[in-house]
Amino acid sequence: MSLLYQIDFAINDWIAAHFRCSFLDSFLKIVSFLSDEGWFWILLALIFLFFRPTRRYGLAMAISLLLSTFFTNLLLKPIVARPRPYELRDLVITLPLPGDASFPSGHTTVAFSGAFSLFWQNKKAGAPALVLALLTAFSRLYFYLHFPTDILGGFVVGLLSSLLSTRILPHAERGLCFLGEEIRSHRKEKKDR
Repeated sequence: MSLLYQIDFAINDWIAAHFRCSFLDSFLKIVSFLSDEGWFWILLALIFLFFRPTRRYGLAMAISLLLSTFFTNLLLKPIVARPRPYELRDLVITLPLPGDASFPSGHTTVAFSGAFSLFWQNKKAGAPALVLALLTAFSRLYFYLHFPTDILGGFVVGLLSSLLSTRILPHAERGLCFLGEEIRSHRKEKKDR
């Protein structure tokens, strides 16, 4: 086994030896579940998009989530094709086994992508989201579903996607404003007929 895997496993093993308990087993299962397929972060973005005062937050999150999903699931995971910890060692895993590669952690990517993009828009709302993202990352280590370097990769992809979304956001907002004006204009023309 390579030195990187030895270091990664040493960190996973240390977490298991020092944190394993029935409370965290239950609590971290829920935390991890919130990022399954990114459903919680997608739902949060949609809720923000629904209301005018928070529409910018939702749009920033949606852009960031799309970017991070592209980078993680379509680029990095297939290219790196890293095995998961339970594929290299006989481990009892209490969560459903993912069928994709380990690097980067998709749960960590989506959590930090959503949390950071919200944080850049509203620090008050983003701070608890970042805490949830940290707990999500920890949960993936806790259950031996990822190595620490997978978590680091997910953090970096999530952060970069959120920063990129802040660059794209003004252009997306202008596009949506233009689309909104076109729709209103079309409705007015229809009404005037």
